[in-house]
Amino acid sequence: MEFLVFLGRVLFALLFLSAAVGHLLGSRQMAGYAAFMGVPASRAATVVGGLLLLLGGLSVLLGVWPDLGALLLFVFLVPTAFLMHPFWRRSDPLTRQQTTTSFLKDISLAGAALMTLGFFSLCGDDLGLTFTGPLFSAD
Repeated sequence: MEFLVFLGRVLFALLFLSAAVGHLLGSRQMAGYAAFMGVPASRAATVVGGLLLLLGGLSVLLGVWPDLGALLLFVFLVPTAFLMHPFWRRSDPLTRQQTTTSFLKDISLAGAALMTLGFFSLCGDDLGLTFTGPLFSAD
């Protein structure tokens, strides 16, 4: 079971680490789109978002306070869903559907991040294949 949890961590973190690279290496382009979407301080928001993705993804992947990493991912995902994927503002049916899918993806991943946070906090040091135990305790 330890290997399955590790494999799940790898697969979960892969999306966020890939996105972190895009946010940090392509911050100018991403900030331009964020500004178009009305995000204030779009360049800073893009870089901070990239750092949340990088730190959260690495934390979950490597098992270094993975509960904190899951929380960082949650903190990135919820505002991103509302700021970058406002499907309720779209009138074109195709654009609305695509934006709805992206919104729901981010909200669903936020839910998975919360479950991951709870999972690591409940398992504590018994999880195995991690460098540290959780930062937060379920006790």
